[in-house]
Amino acid sequence: MGRLQLNDLTKVFNSGGNEIVAVNDLNIDIEDGEFLVLVGPSGCGKSTTLRCIAGLEQTTSGQILLDDRDITHRKPKERDMAMVFQNYALYPHMTVRKNIGYGLKITTDLSKDEISQRVKETAELLEIGELLNKEPGDLSGGQQQRVALGRAIIREPEVFLMDEPLSNLDAKLRTTMRTEIQQLQQEMGITTIYVTHDQTEAMTMGDRIAILNQGELQQIGEPLECYHRPTNQFVAGFIGSPSMNFLSVQRDGETLEHDEFNYRVSTNTADELTAASQDLTLGIRPEHIQLVDAETQNAIETTVQVVEPMGEVTYAYFEIGDQTYTASIDGEYRIAAGEDVHVAFPEEKIHIFDGRSGDAIKNSELDEKADAVTA
Repeated sequence: MGRLQLNDLTKVFNSGGNEIVAVNDLNIDIEDGEFLVLVGPSGCGKSTTLRCIAGLEQTTSGQILLDDRDITHRKPKERDMAMVFQNYALYPHMTVRKNIGYGLKITTDLSKDEISQRVKETAELLEIGELLNKEPGDLSGGQQQRVALGRAIIREPEVFLMDEPLSNLDAKLRTTMRTEIQQLQQEMGITTIYVTHDQTEAMTMGDRIAILNQGELQQIGEPLECYHRPTNQFVAGFIGSPSMNFLSVQRDGETLEHDEFNYRVSTNTADELTAASQDLTLGIRPEHIQLVDAETQNAIETTVQVVEPMGEVTYAYFEIGDQTYTASIDGEYRIAAGEDVHVAFPEEKIHIFDGRSGDAIKNSELDEKADAVTA
């Protein structure tokens, strides 16, 4: 079993007499065998959370439970967890064979032959059997990462902890290693907590993702749930690439007023906004912006500033007032910088947030298929 619970986890650092709250009252339940990704910008508390779970940092308050056992104050070696670090942390003077097997040597009573057999099996699983007699300095970044994974896997822990393990790899290798880590985790069924600042990694790898900001949990859920139904403006802007577009508007009955346009909403949407303040933020994802005729309801006239053809899609940047916004257009559609166009934000695809708190008031509507995925 590997069920992990974080109850009101708080970590405060003291720096020059000032208290810095790195993690604030974090509550997360991670099920046995689950792949959970902690994601957020630099300094949001995700790595500190992982280090508290591993026992490398002492919590200020709160509780960490593993299979209902309180491990909050246990030493790292008593927690039955294995950690993979960003910088691999391999012993440079040891061969791959010794690096992988070292943990078993110092923490178990296994014989040399038993350890050797386990090392061989682990190396074959990671397809690095031919590297066992080499040292880390002779390996590529991807090979070193596999060795670091092997050192964690061989211990057969209850929980894997991974702290941005792919950040030192090039883009193509990162994509390959993402897939390999997912396959390994699924085959082994070991509870895994993975830390990254890369929202693409979070979306593609996690069974669930937990989005942190300034030490506080913003939302936890399946990746598509967080993408389509963000709980607040921070989550909406952080998850998704290119980011969601935001426009400040004022509500006046069934009209959202912007300095450059008026956006009329349906009675149903207006009813959802009745209890909200007049200061609102309208959000629209780039892929939901449409190029339309001037006669289309809520059409906004603008000029394309920059075009980035990516193949399957083209990113078109345009201005409304003094702000730049992004539209994701089918790659087969030809559009040029300097071209005057009209854009529209389909009402069923807009998000509306409270302009002061940032809390979501309305999320985009989903078709039945997408709704079944995020339910």
